[in-house]
Amino acid sequence: MKLDLSNLRGDITGGVTAGVVALPLALALGVASGLGPMAGLYGAIAVGFFAALFGGTPSQISGPTGPMVVVLAGLFASLSGDASLIFTAVMLAGLFQILFGFLGIGQYIRLVPYPVISGFMTGIGAIIIILQLSPLLGHDSPSGTIGALSYLPTALSNIDYATLGLGIGSLIIALKWPPALGKYIPGPLAALIIGTLVALTMSNIPVLGDIPTGLPSLHMPVFEQSMFWLVLEAAFILALLGAIDSLLTSLVADNMTRTRHDSKKELIGQGIGNTVAGLIGGIAGAGATMRTVVNIRSGGKQRLSGMIHALVLLAVVLGLSPLAANIPHAVLAGILVKVGLDIIDWSYIKRAHQGPRWDFALMVLVLGLTVFVDLITAVGVGVVLAALAYVRQVAHLQIEELKKIPETLNDPEENALLAKAKGKVNIFSFGGPLSFGAAADLGHHVREKVKPGSQVLILDFARVPAMDVSAAMAVENVTADAIAAGRTLFICAASKEVQQVLDGINAHQSGVQVFETRHQALHKALEVIDSKKSDKASAVSGEMAQAS
Repeated sequence: MKLDLSNLRGDITGGVTAGVVALPLALALGVASGLGPMAGLYGAIAVGFFAALFGGTPSQISGPTGPMVVVLAGLFASLSGDASLIFTAVMLAGLFQILFGFLGIGQYIRLVPYPVISGFMTGIGAIIIILQLSPLLGHDSPSGTIGALSYLPTALSNIDYATLGLGIGSLIIALKWPPALGKYIPGPLAALIIGTLVALTMSNIPVLGDIPTGLPSLHMPVFEQSMFWLVLEAAFILALLGAIDSLLTSLVADNMTRTRHDSKKELIGQGIGNTVAGLIGGIAGAGATMRTVVNIRSGGKQRLSGMIHALVLLAVVLGLSPLAANIPHAVLAGILVKVGLDIIDWSYIKRAHQGPRWDFALMVLVLGLTVFVDLITAVGVGVVLAALAYVRQVAHLQIEELKKIPETLNDPEENALLAKAKGKVNIFSFGGPLSFGAAADLGHHVREKVKPGSQVLILDFARVPAMDVSAAMAVENVTADAIAAGRTLFICAASKEVQQVLDGINAHQSGVQVFETRHQALHKALEVIDSKKSDKASAVSGEMAQAS
């Protein structure tokens, strides 16, 4: 693949800066996953390099992210720390993402409603913070959100104040590091260096310990029948979550660079990166918003910047791993709390009271499900409820359109024909696409609006671009009601697509006539009324003749 070297200086600066920012996060997220700091670095290298090389967002920096680590930590607990199965899940997640890319799934991921995205991202931020509370207090972190919350009273009853002070100090440095200094040393890196140096003067502070150096070894996929479905489910969740995370970051990059990403290529690139990460013993990753913003602001624009970021981390792995052995767990916990705080959607939470209550309620529901159930359930329930709410809203508008049938039409000639009918013709004009949401109430509202003396019903589909089977079945019920009541029913102005749906389920019952225009239907309606009037007059004459 040909690299664009037109922004070489900016890409080198952006890549090096992003690599420095990524170092403490990769170490911290690796530890949080349960697989260790080196797994975090290997994941950052693999995903960062290959997602940049093959992806569809040139300025994006990829690597371990909070959402992915939350899933991996849960899987680590479920599999009792079996690393080979976890790396298999990471590889499968990569293959799923490659498949998503070829199938064009990215365009559908963008349809996830904002309150759902806000809810599960805020939930992930909350989970990261909850899981770091015990390490901040000087204890090992229990597995799972419920376990961490349950253990919290025990941890609070036996606080290691030295560890707590070190962790909170690291958090404050990461949060409050002056922007002017941040140009040279990012806040998280400053917290890592200062926290580690302070810890060297203290005793009995838990640290990372020995970290292997050199190139990683290969981890071939392992399949155990008893764990297969658990691994497969985790792989799918990782793939889906990573795809959402990456494409959201791609949108941020688009806004900053005034470009447009290629979602298919982006998912394929992320998939290749995660597949390689699993092979070399790295954790799964995705597009990382903060690191991408740092890269762009530092001058990075092309894919070379993401590759350089990964090479910076590779250099650390090859030569500086012994230094990382002295990093305290509390310092990484403080940095991770900042990561969690950054993930929480504060901007929406501050303005939620000004928007629709339903959207905020949906966000809170997804947040709760994310924290206390699992991510896939949270997103699934959120999307389904949001879709049902949207369908209900559209259905309401469709029924309102039906209620707003004008007594007079726009065409003077049609008005004259309608006046001649003297209230014996009812026209029902449907507006917009007709879907299953409106189908349940469609027949009820037509029956409600039919005038007692009406002899002919005209269903006007001129403003209906599409309809589904449920709506067509509702039309069939309206037709059956009309025929049972002795009325004549006409259908007019239906498009070819609508006509096909009606014909496909035999919504046209015998005796129902179809017209191309409403004008033609009105002419025929008057003929039917005149014919019924003549038939009635003939019947009356016959009765009088018999009586005489």
